[in-house]
Amino acid sequence: MSVTANIVKRIKHTPKGQPFGIGRFVDAGSRTAVAKTLSRLAASGKLERLSRGIYMRPKLSHFAGYVRPSTQSVLRIIARRNREIIQVHGAEAVRAFGLSTQMQIKPVFYTSGASRQVKIGARHVRLLHVAPRKLQHAGTHAGLALCALFYLGKKGVNETVIARIKAKMTPSEFKQLVDSEIPAWMQVAFRQTT
Repeated sequence: MSVTANIVKRIKHTPKGQPFGIGRFVDAGSRTAVAKTLSRLAASGKLERLSRGIYMRPKLSHFAGYVRPSTQSVLRIIARRNREIIQVHGAEAVRAFGLSTQMQIKPVFYTSGASRQVKIGARHVRLLHVAPRKLQHAGTHAGLALCALFYLGKKGVNETVIARIKAKMTPSEFKQLVDSEIPAWMQVAFRQTT
């Protein structure tokens, strides 16, 4: 079976609107042959290129038009491919806990990789390199809370903030947060509220 036939057959079983990376077809042929095949399928409209090396089968909704995957789902593929950690930005984490109503105009995420811009569809997403301790428990509620606390900083964290964060977490998630590698000022803030 040719590389193209193999890839076309496998893509038919992929749900529409679900992103996938070029690495999914590593066993179908050489990287160059796979890349060219996916590029041709995108040019013909059978696939949509979301970002470098990331594609999806187009999904059309009668109500919303073309459905796009979430930015986070594409970033998860990028993180796996590059063996890096990607976490929500502190401003978004603060909003998720109801501590702010401000929304980011341009999406920004923290990364263990190099700071850079990534194009996902028509959107430009900024990846900002941060210290490893700000990426602890990435993708979990504890990691989200940690990002919010680091973003608010020593002057912005008080008993009320910690109580609001704690109210939106399970006891095990909150314990994971408290047991994280955190600075002294954050440890003091937790001691004052418990």
